[in-house]
Amino acid sequence: MGLPVNSVNNVYVELSVVLGKTTLPIHQLLKMGRGAVIELGTKQDEEIWILANNVPIARGEIVVQGERVAVSVTSVLTAAEAGSFQT
Repeated sequence: MGLPVNSVNNVYVELSVVLGKTTLPIHQLLKMGRGAVIELGTKQDEEIWILANNVPIARGEIVVQGERVAVSVTSVLTAAEAGSFQT
């Protein structure tokens, strides 16, 4: 017998979106203040990673509509594709 549907309501998943990555010295990071811009090694039209509990589950693209920013899922990952994600 399966779990009651109400049990699913108590499951929490942390979603993260990885827009890009960069490497910089810690002293440079410590000098940054509010509003600082960090350049990422990703181009505007590249797909982004979508993670659930730090596990890659999908790829997507950024969608901007007026003041709102959203993520559109473009593909759900297979286990092999998820294994190619590097932190």
